[in-house]
Formats: sequence, structure tokens, C-alpha cells
Amino acid sequence: MAAAAEPRARAWLGGSSPRPGSPASSPELGGRGRARPGPGPGPGPGSGPERAGARPPGPAASGHSFRKVTLTKPTFCHLCSDFIWGLAGFLCDVCNFMSHEKCLKHVKTPCAGVAPSLVRVPVAHCFGPRGLYKRKFCAVCRKTLEAPALRCEVCELHVHPDCVPFACSDCRQCHGDGHRDHDTHHHHWREGNLPSGARCEVCRKTCGSSDVLAGVRCEWCGMQAHSVCSAALAPECTFGRLRTMVLPPACVRLLSRNFSKMHCFRIFESAAPEPGEGDDGVDGSSPAGLGREVLAPESSKQTLKIFDGNDALQRNHFRVITVPRLARSEEVLEAALRAYYVMEDPRDFELQALPLPVHAADPGARGKTRAGGSAEGEDSRGPGSREAAPEAWIIRALPHTQEVLRIYPAWLKVGVAYVSIRVTPQSTARTVVLEVLPLLGRQAEGPESFQLVEVLMGSRQVQRTVLEDEEPLLARLRDIRQTSLRQMTQVRFYVAESRVVVPHVSLYVAGLPPGLSAQEYGSLLEEAAATKAGLVSVSHVYSSQGAVVLDVASFTEAERLYMLVRDTAVHGRPLTALVLPDVLHTKLPPDSSPLLVFVNPKSGGLKGRDLLCSFRKLLNPHQVFELTNGGPLPGFHVFSQVPCFRVLVCGGDGTVGWVLAALEEMRHRLACPEPSVAILPLGTGNDLGRVLRWGAGYSGEDPFSVLVSVDEADAVLMDRWTILLDAHDTGGAENSVADVEPPKIVQMSNYCGIGIDAELSLDFHQAREEEPGKFTSRFHNKGVYVRVGLQKISHSRGLHKEIRLQVEQQEVELPSIEGLIFINIPSWGSGADLWGSDSDSRFEKPRMDDGLLEVVGVTGVMHMATPVQVDGEPWIQAPGHMIISAAGPKVHMLRKTKQKPRKAGTPKDARADGVPVPEGDPK
Repeated sequence: MAAAAEPRARAWLGGSSPRPGSPASSPELGGRGRARPGPGPGPGPGSGPERAGARPPGPAASGHSFRKVTLTKPTFCHLCSDFIWGLAGFLCDVCNFMSHEKCLKHVKTPCAGVAPSLVRVPVAHCFGPRGLYKRKFCAVCRKTLEAPALRCEVCELHVHPDCVPFACSDCRQCHGDGHRDHDTHHHHWREGNLPSGARCEVCRKTCGSSDVLAGVRCEWCGMQAHSVCSAALAPECTFGRLRTMVLPPACVRLLSRNFSKMHCFRIFESAAPEPGEGDDGVDGSSPAGLGREVLAPESSKQTLKIFDGNDALQRNHFRVITVPRLARSEEVLEAALRAYYVMEDPRDFELQALPLPVHAADPGARGKTRAGGSAEGEDSRGPGSREAAPEAWIIRALPHTQEVLRIYPAWLKVGVAYVSIRVTPQSTARTVVLEVLPLLGRQAEGPESFQLVEVLMGSRQVQRTVLEDEEPLLARLRDIRQTSLRQMTQVRFYVAESRVVVPHVSLYVAGLPPGLSAQEYGSLLEEAAATKAGLVSVSHVYSSQGAVVLDVASFTEAERLYMLVRDTAVHGRPLTALVLPDVLHTKLPPDSSPLLVFVNPKSGGLKGRDLLCSFRKLLNPHQVFELTNGGPLPGFHVFSQVPCFRVLVCGGDGTVGWVLAALEEMRHRLACPEPSVAILPLGTGNDLGRVLRWGAGYSGEDPFSVLVSVDEADAVLMDRWTILLDAHDTGGAENSVADVEPPKIVQMSNYCGIGIDAELSLDFHQAREEEPGKFTSRFHNKGVYVRVGLQKISHSRGLHKEIRLQVEQQEVELPSIEGLIFINIPSWGSGADLWGSDSDSRFEKPRMDDGLLEVVGVTGVMHMATPVQVDGEPWIQAPGHMIISAAGPKVHMLRKTKQKPRKAGTPKDARADGVPVPEGDPK
């Protein structure tokens, strides 16, 4: 049995990612101290405006490999963000961190090469499609994002597409998944990309920068600070100004296993795979880039393709380095390791030459060049030789008879971060567990109650594998390194309790025929998706919506069903499948009133999509729902047991009506039957938003300020009305609409129109359906309304001859009109007050909660079939009866409070609660 190494007790840093402002030491990897790279050139051409110089004495801080360089253009320090005066600075060869000499001793931000080893809780990211992000910097290589880049949809991580494989799996932990349980919630610090005017919570000085990646911000409470100052803050996070609106992660459970985070957060995945997704291919200008095209190097330099293992070789994914032709083999090897952010001792590796063209067969038969020695095999020149050298090389780890391995205690509360043990060819998963338990103080417990878990901490997916008791550890480490050296830096081993996690996954399935029973839905799904009766049961039925929630007692079956249902159609209708979390409502704080957010990304052009991403980051993504992906029903189901919550609807009047109708249908199933509803208007008319002071339309306001306004809004009541449309049989006329049109019941909040206004809405709706790309601007949309209206001015009038109006069983004589509008709110047609503001002694001033409707006649054009619109949603209605009646209890709406003048010296973005702002503090 391998001898036990002395355990090292190290406290974790702050939150679920390494805090740049906390102490961090270089990890012990491979059992040796890392040899600092030699004075060779950087890993790619054009790695900066600097020229190589001498290295600073002493060990590098936080794993950085600093060397003194001569500056040739204006440069800023990544610690203090100040300008570096003079011609000398200190640059990390691996991650491009630049520092003043005076700031070196204060650098706590870990190098990208060691950052994965400092992640407290590995959580994968959710990268959306590529986009242009001005004045943003890559979190891996620290360079500006000039080309289309990637952004996490859940946190503020920005990376080049080629840097994705090297990004830490340090996204926000938004739910419990059965693998970890924490008593307190810590700050989740993210470095850089702060507003240029951001103020430090500790020293109150500017901590943001538009020139470099500097400063840190908590991605839960929004607190901002210098990386050095953040060490003075308490580690616990209170969620800041939005604490009552945020759904706390400890109150959300989702046993997802191998479901991707995109599935867990109901985020659409891009159809085409992005470069860097599970590969290493990049463009070759720096450690952050991989290129398939190799540019002709300068005469004094040579360009080499570097592979990090068999997987990259088979995929032909490589990184490119440029080194002097006279470089020594050791310098070339160090540059190759830096290109893959490998911080282990270069003496543990070698470069093997690959003949061109590169083939994946038998890579072990290549010529070998050892660092510090001569080449073996046919080619004895080595990559640093003056003579022509092979263009492609692969890095191989040298075999060892033993290695030092870190073992982490998973969720065990033992007071240490990890222990180090020595593994030999005789070490197995079982012997490692036996050796580790005494070091963790758990020797009194039987080893059969524990298991060794291998965790691959990829930036897109965190995968866990329980190792068999007889699994040889040393051989497994060799296999991982043969596959990918980069992957080895992202692998971690945990000793965990062998507790049985009872599988439980909630799958929401919609698109089914409405009106069926639970048993009928179960039979239908069994036929369509071959569901297994012993593992799948119908837990909730929403019959009128044709939707069910399935309780799946097997992770494998849940994954199979999810993928299959999304590609299945029933009676010609495609099905929708969503993975839903469980909200542990008993754990919610007493003053918690989380905000349930619905966003229609089709409203407001591209603003809806941007708001969707912003609200996911400001709140818990589990409380933000995209209406085009399942509608409002999944959100109300997830919040059904929350005793008190609020709702924010981002969309037009039709979207608001859609959500209110779903709320009315779900009311009897909710623990909070009357949640207050706020509106962020994204449509064209936005009449209800105007009445409730939310404005004529969203014009780019700060999403954080929007949430604060929602939190401060006043609750008001609003009437809801039910409209029954019962078409009459027209005597069997040919092509009669009534022959096939059943009675229709719709809900109304704003107004209902018959005739001219409905016809305008219908023409606009049809034009938008034909060419949706042209209707992304409110100004353009209103122009279309005006143009269509002008075209109909000259048409004859005669609606009063076609309809009869009864109010409380009394018939009302109609004048010559071509439109009839029933109004519940004092705004119609993008802000018009049809009733008028002048006082009239015959009528009371109308209110939206008085239980009355105002009836207004307008002039215009009339066709044979009558156009009808309710809350902006139009259709052609056949002749018949329209009955409007009150629809049960009034709905609770949120009206924006009137703006109060802001005191001088108060920062615009006071997201975090903490140090009070001094009076007169300059902006």
C-alpha cells in the first residue's frame, strides 16, 4: 500500500469560484514543484507590444510566470488599472497578466493555468451564440474581444471561442443537485468587465476599467471592489438590493445528472456547434487562439503545430506556437505547455515529432524529443534545430512509477480543502479511500460507506464518474494524460459518501390534445415515446392546455424521454419538453417574495432577447421563463407552492393578456392565488403599460433599475372580463364560416374592438406574420398602422346597421359608426384616451377597477365578416352574439411609483447593500 502523505489543511476561498482578492498558492501537481518556464519567447506571434527581458527574482504569485518586458505602446496594470509609466512592466507568459513592479507583491488573481485547481464548486457555463461585445475582455487570455465572442447566459464570463476549452467551470451555482450542500451562501466573484465608473465597496475609489480586465464583482449581490480590497469583505453574500426578489439557490433542487445546464435553464442551444466546444482548435496568435491556417513565420522564427493528446490528434485540433529557430528544446517544450495552460514541471513531459500529413494511427511510434536531451528515432534535430524540423508535434507525459494525487472531501464537512496522497501501480480506488479516511478524521466509519468519484470539470459540462473499487489509479491517470493534457488539469477526485440519491426528474410535456384524463395522457405518451410504466408517472395534468408534468424515477429514462419527446409529434403537433426544478418553499426566508419573470423574445425586436439574458444574470435563471418555449404554464407550475411571489411580464399587451389568462386558470392551484403583476412594455401599443406608468415602451433602461422599480411599485386592482363569441348558423350558406366555427371564450384586460380598429389590427397582424423581420421597431410599426388607416378613410360607413348593442338587457340605439370599442382602461391605440378627460356630470370618472366598461363608437370601414380584436389580438368573427361579462376576482397589478429626484452623490448603480455612500461623494 502506498505511504500516506501528510495532509494539508487549506481553507477554501470565499464563494463558488476563487476570489481574486484572497490568498492563493500554486497547486501541487504531479508531486513536484513547478519549474518556472525559461526565458524563451511567448507561445505565439504578436503576443503583445513587449520585448522579452529578465525575470523577477523569487516565486511568482498566484501561479503566474512573470517576466520583465520592455513596453512599446501604452499599457495598463491589471491589478490597479493605472497606466504603467516608463518602459518596463511585468508580464505573465501564460495568461498575459500585466503588472507594475510595485504591484507584483499584491497580485492575488490566479493565473489561468492554476485557476481550475482553485474552483470551490465546479459548475458548467451556458454559452450562447456568438456576438459582438464592445469593450469586453476574455477571462482566459485577458485580451480584448475584438471578433465575435461567447458569453455565458448565466454569469458575466466572456471568452474568445478558442478560449472556451480553457475556461474554468466556475459559473454561478443556482440550485442544489444532490452532490453538494452548503449552509451559507458566499460571494461569487467575477473579475473584470465592470463599468468604467464602478466604485469599490471598500475604498470608494474607481475599480472599473475599459482598458484592461481589472476589479471584481459579485454576480449575486452586484458588490464591486478592487481584487485586493475584496479580501476585506465578509465572504457571506446577502443578495444585495434584490434579495427579496431573488430565488435563493438553496431553495431550488434539480437532480439533473448529465442534463446540460442549457437544458436545466431552458435555454435554446445553437444549432451549429461552436469551435472550441469539446475541442482545442484555435487561431495561433497567443495561448488563447488556435488556428487551422499556419501563417508563414519570419525568417528567424518557426511556426509549429502542437497537439496535447490522442483526442486532439484524431480531431486534428491543434494550437500554434512561434519560436526562434535557434530556441533550445527546453524553451520549445515550455512554450508548448504554456499554449495549453499546463503549469506542471516541464521535466515531466516530452515532445514527439509527427510526420506530415498528420494521422491518428499509432501516435506512440513517432520520433521523440526529450526536454533537456537529444532526440530519439529517425529525426534527431528537435524542434529548436536550425535545420528543417517537423511542423507538427505532440506533448507526451513521461511515465512515472508513482504520483502525488489530491483527494477532495466532496460535501464532507471536515475543515480541509484536500489531502495529498501518493499513488503507485498497486493503488486502487478502494485503497485510496482506505488511506484518505483517517486523514479526514473519518476512520471510525466503514470504508464501504464511501466511494471515489472522478469529476471532469469542463467549461460546458461537469461530468461525474464513480470509480470501481479495483480501478488502478496510476493507470487511469496515464490514460487521461494520453487522451488530453488539458483534460488532466480539469480532472479532480473526490471521496464521497455512498449514499443513494433517489432519482427524481420533473419533465413538463406540452403540445398534447386538450381535454384528456391523466390515464389517457399516460397511454398516449406510452404509445408515442414508449414510456416505462414503473419509472414514469403523470404527477400533474393541465387538461385545458394539453400539458402534463411527468415524474421520472430514473436519470437514464429522463434523459431518453427528454430527447425523444422534443422530436415527437402527436396528431400533427410537435411536443415541447422542459426540465423543471423543484422549489423548496419551506426554506424561503420569511421576507422573500421572489419575482417570476416571463419574457417574450419576439416582442420589441432584439430587446426581448437581451432582457432575457440580463434577468437571468441579475436573478436566479430558474425564475426566468421564455414564453416561446412552453408559454407561461411551466413558470406558474414551478412557483405553485411559493407562498408569496410577484410576476413581471416583458412583452406587448397581447403577451400580458396571455400571462393573465394562464394566471386565471392556475389560480386555484397556487399557494399565492393573487400575485401582483408588473409590466415591461415591449410591444407596439403598450396601452396597459402606459396606464400603469411603465411607459410607452422599453428603450434600453438598465435592467437592474427596472427590477428596483418593480420592487418599489404600488399594488392596484384591475377588472378582468370574459367574452363569449357564439357564431350563428347563416342558413347553410356556401363557404359559411359558422359551419366550422365553435363558440369562443377569450379573456380581456384592456379593450375589445369590433369593426374598423379591429380591421387595422388584423391587417397589421397579417403583414407582420408575412414578413416578421421588418417589424422590429415601434416607430416602423406605428407607421404601418397609419398607412393602413389612411387607405381606409374613404370607405363607406354602416356598422350600426349590422350590429345591436344591449347593456344590462337594455338595447342602445347606435349612431352612424363603423367601429365599436369596449374599454376597461383609459388608453387605446397607443395612448389615446377615447373617453376623454373632461368632466361630465352624467358619468363618473372611469377607473380600471370600477367593474364597468366604457363603450365608444368610431367611424371607419366595414366588410362582410366582422373583424374583432381583444387586447390587440385580432381575428375575423362570423355573425353571432358577443357577450361580455366580469371574469371573477380582480387581478392585482403593479403600478410604477412616480420618479423621485435622486440625491447628489448617490451612485446610479447601487446594486449591493454594504458600506453607506458618504454625502457628497463625487460620481
